[in-house]
Amino acid sequence: MSNTIAGAEGRGYNRGLILGFTMAESLLLVVFCLLLVAAAIISKERQRATEAEQRATRAEEQVLAKSHDAEELQKQIKEMQVQLAAAGRDQSDDEWRELVLAKKAVEALAVKFSDKNPKEIVRKVTDMLEDYRELQAAIPSQKRLQDEHLKALAEISRLRQDLDSKAKELASLEKPSKPHEWPPIITLSEANNNYFRSGSAELTVAFATKLNSSIADQIASNLQAYGADIVEVIGHTDEQPISRAGSNMDKNAIDVLLAHKNVTSLEPADNAGLGLARAISVANVLKSNKSLADITVLPLSAAQLILPGDTLTRGEAGDVETRRRIEIRIRRREVAAQ
Repeated sequence: MSNTIAGAEGRGYNRGLILGFTMAESLLLVVFCLLLVAAAIISKERQRATEAEQRATRAEEQVLAKSHDAEELQKQIKEMQVQLAAAGRDQSDDEWRELVLAKKAVEALAVKFSDKNPKEIVRKVTDMLEDYRELQAAIPSQKRLQDEHLKALAEISRLRQDLDSKAKELASLEKPSKPHEWPPIITLSEANNNYFRSGSAELTVAFATKLNSSIADQIASNLQAYGADIVEVIGHTDEQPISRAGSNMDKNAIDVLLAHKNVTSLEPADNAGLGLARAISVANVLKSNKSLADITVLPLSAAQLILPGDTLTRGEAGDVETRRRIEIRIRRREVAAQ
């Protein structure tokens, strides 16, 4: 068999064949391969050309942007040149003005020291320059003093405002006090038809009605006018002795004051007890009055010791209507010492 194949190839070579292809077919195959290589080279070159065009486009854009910036810079340079020229003119004008002033100053000095010798003129000018330097050196201190002055004025203004505020507060506190003006004393005596039943603390109907109307209104008005919050009810008697063996004031006074018992339950055995019983009777009427709500009413007894007009008795026996009385005094509550 192998001898058969070798014999066939030997016959093909002998007829002009290579691997079974004729010479023409082999040339066509080579040409086709060359065309493929050429196509690949052309495609790569086209891609490089496209990339080069894109880089050129970006470069042109950058050049345009730089050109715009350059134009802006040129405009700014021109404006600055104009400003510098104007500033130069202003500086020149200022320098010229200073020169004129300096010339005038020199002329004034020359006139002032025309009769002086040169040394004295130099000394005077030197002194003036020293004064000028000291003045320039004092400018910062002057500014600091001005700032401190402004701060001091602001502090004075604030203190004045505080003082005005405190003065107003003090005035508001002093307003109700009315210095040298005391609240009036309301005196309700039997001589003015303000009666209790004989030997007792029971009010007559007329007296109770009067306490609940005009007297209560008068007390309320005085409390408001004088800024007071305490009402003292003081029972006064004459010096006629009371003929009762025993007193129940210690037992019943507080219950009556608290309205747990009627005032008729009180049985005083002396004028001190009678004065206190009558003061409690009046105080209970005033406490129940709406116009005197939140006001402290204190019942007190002066017994037979004090005459009308706040004078002490020297022993004046007898039936004296003016001494059998109730005095109503008002005052402010004293603040307890700390």
